[in-house]
Amino acid sequence: MKISLSKAGKRFNREWIFRNATIDFHTSNAYAVTGPNGSGKSTLLQAIGGMLQLSEGGIQYAIGNVQLAMEDAYKHISFCAPYLEVIEEMTLVEFLEFHNQFKKFLVGFNPKKIITEIGLESAANKQIRNYSSGMKQRVKLAQAIFSDAVIILLDEPCSNLDVKGIELYHSLIQSYCKDRLVIVCSNDPVEYSFCQNVLSMAEFKSPYEKGR
Repeated sequence: MKISLSKAGKRFNREWIFRNATIDFHTSNAYAVTGPNGSGKSTLLQAIGGMLQLSEGGIQYAIGNVQLAMEDAYKHISFCAPYLEVIEEMTLVEFLEFHNQFKKFLVGFNPKKIITEIGLESAANKQIRNYSSGMKQRVKLAQAIFSDAVIILLDEPCSNLDVKGIELYHSLIQSYCKDRLVIVCSNDPVEYSFCQNVLSMAEFKSPYEKGR
């Protein structure tokens, strides 16, 4: 799988969040997108994931030499971010079963096995609304990493996680993401220490904006 951005830019009103982003992302590689809060990391990641439309430039997705239609790219993408909601009225079992109906899990995985992997067996039948913020973040990581998708987009993936949660995050990455395309947006090296490629949002700013 390959994602190609060509002179991509996004603005809100008259303010450019990023411009002239020309990057290729390849399967079996992990990329970090870094920069301070407000630098546009999340905006770039959402554009890559098809959640936001670019203001200029383009983005292409390809499997081998076959280019994917934009409307089909989502089938190959999983997204995890602290601002994305889960269905809190459901129990964890119900939520994972529901999720599996529209995005299948990796071969060999079912809700029970996933719940064991993320260490939430004792809370499997509790409504997610009663979970702590750290438990909810484990659920968000699980629905992204265990989905059968080749592209894993992670926005501040360790938000609300304690030490054990961060250890779990790295274990999941090590065990299940080696052959996938992973992009992590973060300004914390703990979250992207495994990434072979590190990009700075400063690369996609105008000279005026870089000095701001």
